[in-house]
Amino acid sequence: MRLKFTKMHGLGNDFVVLNATRTPIALNRDQLRRIADRHFGIGCDQILQVEAARDDATDFYYRIFNADGGEVEQCGNGARCFVRFVREHGLTEKSEIRVGTLSGVIVPRLEADGRVTVDIGVPEFEPARIPFQAERRALTYQLEVDGAALEISALSMGNPHAVQAVARVDSAPVVIQGAAIERHARFPKRVNAGYMEIIDRGHIKLRVYERGAGETLACGTGACAAVVAGIQRQLLDNTVTVTTRGGDLGISWQGEDKPVLMTGPAVTVFTGEIEL
Repeated sequence: MRLKFTKMHGLGNDFVVLNATRTPIALNRDQLRRIADRHFGIGCDQILQVEAARDDATDFYYRIFNADGGEVEQCGNGARCFVRFVREHGLTEKSEIRVGTLSGVIVPRLEADGRVTVDIGVPEFEPARIPFQAERRALTYQLEVDGAALEISALSMGNPHAVQAVARVDSAPVVIQGAAIERHARFPKRVNAGYMEIIDRGHIKLRVYERGAGETLACGTGACAAVVAGIQRQLLDNTVTVTTRGGDLGISWQGEDKPVLMTGPAVTVFTGEIEL
């Protein structure tokens, strides 16, 4: 099977985008892993599949597969690439679209300056809906990891996140500890592990160990989760610049029951075909 693809990235968080709006695409876990492999395939953090809308209230449907072949609910940087892809490939003339996902509807908008703003939706804090094992909702939780007690914020941005504040993000144990947090027993669907260094009330640095992908250069939903956690703990203002290893994102959240808005770039790298 020969498969056409587009390689894209949002701040170095890179994607292989597949157009399944006209012809269905059904890939198994081994094929997805092959595509994502940086030595034997194309190489990416996630594979994004663009599909026709499943109801009249949306323009498209959006499926996300991590590098390990597992399907997940949401991807913020991918959502920005999604709207650029459908515009560049003539699938829509709209600048703002409504996209169905496993976790609900998101609304990405292509801005005049070329950047993309995404309404990621309202954060979820109830433990059962994250999902996270806890007796009741709390501002922070103690999480035992490798004999250490970590203070985390747990929430969902359509996918689960565990965010902790650290003194210096550059020296945080993201790779080793992040892998342990990702598969912690209290997160039954695994979790994205975020490490946030607060520079000031309007600026943070962030690294994220992503579920099913490892540490990435940027994580859009991770940036949203970190800012929401910081605002809830009264450490941040409502609009924050998030500096990742791949560049900066703008995140805005006006509080409980309000959606999170994320603004950043989306870049097309190249197109091609792969034999599977």
